[in-house]
Amino acid sequence: MKKVAITGNIGSGKSWVCELFKQRLGIPVYNSDDAAKQMYFQPEVRQQLLHRFGDAVYLSDKEINKKHLAEMVFHDETARCDLEGILYPALFVDFGRWTEQQCAPYVLFESALVFEKRLEKRFDAVIMVSASEQTRLRRAMLRDHCDEAAIRARMAQQWPEEGKRLLADYVIWHEHDDEDEALMSQILVVHDSVLVNS
Repeated sequence: MKKVAITGNIGSGKSWVCELFKQRLGIPVYNSDDAAKQMYFQPEVRQQLLHRFGDAVYLSDKEINKKHLAEMVFHDETARCDLEGILYPALFVDFGRWTEQQCAPYVLFESALVFEKRLEKRFDAVIMVSASEQTRLRRAMLRDHCDEAAIRARMAQQWPEEGKRLLADYVIWHEHDDEDEALMSQILVVHDSVLVNS
């Protein structure tokens, strides 16, 4: 089965595009952010994290210490790489198992950081969902109840849109929130191309 990554910077509307792939075309979508949160509680991952970072990583059996972990990896590049070295292998094992359970011509792996984490080679194709900076700012501010400075700080952690669009196999432009049919026409072009190139 073909594996296709779908990515997009903050506020691009990537999640809604994924929802349309799922609702209208029946394409299964693996949300890597949601799945990664569950990886922390897999026994092997938990054991490795406790060994590397200590008991302070977990607040309880069902809750990680997000603040503590974020502070550690933000200030220490080695710690960040170690964390990703524990989480990503477990995530892709889970993705592989999930993929085997699907019945579709291809699956989507949803992640904002496909290019930043050099994951593109794991997939048969990459779709980039894009929008203007002002649209992305507006969406993210509304969704996360943050001010512009906070969103721009998060934008700075991601690669520029222009570079990602050049690297992607397909680009879906999602500028207007109320134009699903126009969006769907782009999705269908991508869908047909993925099927043809399967």
